[in-house]
Amino acid sequence: MESIRTDSLTDLMTVETEGQEIMASREHEVLLALLRAGLWEREPENLSCFPLSDESWENVFRLARQQTVTGLIFVGLQYLADRFSPPETLLIRWAAEADAIERKNRKMNMALEELYALFRKKGLEPVLQKGQGVARFYARPWARECGDIDFYFPDCRAWETACACLRLGNIETKKQADRGISYRWKGVDVEHHRQLLDLYNPFLQGFANRLERQKGYQFITLSAVSKAGVTVPSSFLELLLLNLHILKHALGRGVGLRQLCDMARACHQLHEEVDSQEMKTVCQRLGLAEWSPLLHAFLVDSLGLPIGCLPYQETASTAQPLNDIIWRGGNFGHYDAGLERKADGWQRKWHTARSFNRNIRFACHYAPKEAAWLFIQLVKGQCK
Repeated sequence: MESIRTDSLTDLMTVETEGQEIMASREHEVLLALLRAGLWEREPENLSCFPLSDESWENVFRLARQQTVTGLIFVGLQYLADRFSPPETLLIRWAAEADAIERKNRKMNMALEELYALFRKKGLEPVLQKGQGVARFYARPWARECGDIDFYFPDCRAWETACACLRLGNIETKKQADRGISYRWKGVDVEHHRQLLDLYNPFLQGFANRLERQKGYQFITLSAVSKAGVTVPSSFLELLLLNLHILKHALGRGVGLRQLCDMARACHQLHEEVDSQEMKTVCQRLGLAEWSPLLHAFLVDSLGLPIGCLPYQETASTAQPLNDIIWRGGNFGHYDAGLERKADGWQRKWHTARSFNRNIRFACHYAPKEAAWLFIQLVKGQCK
């Protein structure tokens, strides 16, 4: 009798677990459908997963926040038929989040204007990496959730002058594991980096430096409203930078949908400005021959990027390995159940090491050399 009861309980638990997995999968489908609608400004192409219960809508909202795509999905909701919409109370919260994202973008652009004015007085022209520079690729830049400001200074002299400028302003800086620095500027997080590309294999640095000099940078305005002028990487370097940035975080603590959306929009806007054969050759030279097709597969299959907009038209048979990393931890792995979000000091370093160890099979298949050198660089940086 006891055995029958145990078997029945096990069966019930199995059914419950399977039900939860089905529901989670459906919520992921809804989130991606709305994200594609927001990314490309069109009606959702798949309505089979609608309508949703109030509980499921709350889960979709939570996932959107974890992946930092709340604003983009709010845009997608505007293309959804009223009969499928979330409850009104949740829609109001969603609208408030979208408004907060827009206000943060405006604050970020103001900070950029001020920092560029400060550095230009010293004869400096830092290169803006990702962030607000990438936001220009979106139909609605204000819907993209911004993070921090990343500056790259192309030479040692410029680096030292920028650091001296910060010291004169009594701005406290912190050293980063990658030899960069970080600080707060009027409530905005800013980082200075010593290299443009997230490339850690020392045997490829010479090639990367030559490529950087060859392709160079360009001057753009952030938006028609702010008229703020900034320097950003050329189209070729921009796509390569985003590719390597996603890889770095996928190999480490994790990466979220926002970074993949940046890549998708950049590909959509820049693909005609880049020679696909040259990009493929460069990716192969940098050890990305396996990784880039996986990234391409996710952009096409999950985010709906037309295959003709890829930097070069080569895709993996499935994007599941990257899917697993994205859904496991959300934005930069902050929501990974296996890692403590607010860990600090040695505890955070331990979590980073665990992340690398857990991704070892992924790393060995898709970018073994780059993963090894990235880990060595982080260990060296953390031990200083």
